[in-house]
Amino acid sequence: MEMSLADCWSSPPPSPIGFEGYEKRLEITFSDAPVFVDPCGRGLRALSREQIDSFLDLAQCTIVSQLSNKQFDSYVLSESSLFIYSHKVVIKTCGTTKLLLAIPRILELAVELSLPVRSARYSRGTFIFPGAQPSPHRSFSEEVSVLNGFFGGLKSGGNAYVMGDAFRPKKLWHVYHATEMPEQPMVTVEMCMTGLDARKAAVFFKNSADGGCSLAKEMTNVSGISDIIPEMEICDFDFDPCGYSMNGICGPAASTIHVTPEEGFSYASYEAMNVNPGSLVYSDLIKRVLSCFCPSDFSVAVTIFGGQGFAKSWAAGAEVGSYMCDDLVEQELPGGGLLMYQSFTAVAPGAVSPRSTLDGWNSDGTESDKEMCIGWEEVEKKAAKKGLVA
Repeated sequence: MEMSLADCWSSPPPSPIGFEGYEKRLEITFSDAPVFVDPCGRGLRALSREQIDSFLDLAQCTIVSQLSNKQFDSYVLSESSLFIYSHKVVIKTCGTTKLLLAIPRILELAVELSLPVRSARYSRGTFIFPGAQPSPHRSFSEEVSVLNGFFGGLKSGGNAYVMGDAFRPKKLWHVYHATEMPEQPMVTVEMCMTGLDARKAAVFFKNSADGGCSLAKEMTNVSGISDIIPEMEICDFDFDPCGYSMNGICGPAASTIHVTPEEGFSYASYEAMNVNPGSLVYSDLIKRVLSCFCPSDFSVAVTIFGGQGFAKSWAAGAEVGSYMCDDLVEQELPGGGLLMYQSFTAVAPGAVSPRSTLDGWNSDGTESDKEMCIGWEEVEKKAAKKGLVA
């Protein structure tokens, strides 16, 4: 009997140390189906709950709550979030989930809907417990190999980058991007925060003596999450005995937060996508997120398509009082985009913010001290700081 991809990659035992908060994020965008196939333009939103569950099962996560509007459907998962637009699916999963194993089923469903792949993007930080990750997530090189198998044939080829300072291996940002054509204007911000302030983290413990809350809605309000983008309608969920997730929606814009509050491996993430960059001042948004968690360290990655005029304040690096910028890297992306990555550490007021360059990775998935990126043709490129494309 022929074995499936999922059968070939078995899971290691759960980490005895703690829960892996860092998410794996996969975004796949599709082009239009022929009008006679999909006259209403529903695209992926025509998928049934059973069909959605069929690819979530492969990634090893389940839906716990849902919120929708005219533009898209959002789902809070047992391990992070899922967003389904008519022509785009975005999945974030944490822990030891096998996100990339969902790709074949997603593409199979897209074929049934006559939706050709337009682009794919995968991103994640550096895992806190990398040894607990199962295949195909044991190393970035393994992940890139799988992604290239599905998307390397797109016009741009597959392009993989490891961004950050090799001397700070816990603060590296991993990105894969492949596209068939120029991308539509869009701004996405992804934040990863560690070392949460104990009092802030206590809010996300249920019924604790240290200031915990009993309901997700209470956690949302007490933490200040509801004030980050007040216009967002929020669907929130609390876990037992601790932990929190939320999705926010407003028109085509979405945001999501996930919190692992346990001491020793506390973590929180924030993402906003499809926001109008002219309606939000980038640095102000970052400060509002930080006020909810007061982390000792955080990183932020901004992906911009559409040029500097479209991105407005989002095209400049964040400057946050009481945090020192360890790293600032800018990387052009195929399809006319730019990725700006920064990492920060809480310091005393008045500290100077150094800047470093892009560092690469070796074929075995370990980081090297060369300035490099690996593409589909494995051509070494210079990773220098550049201005935004028009």
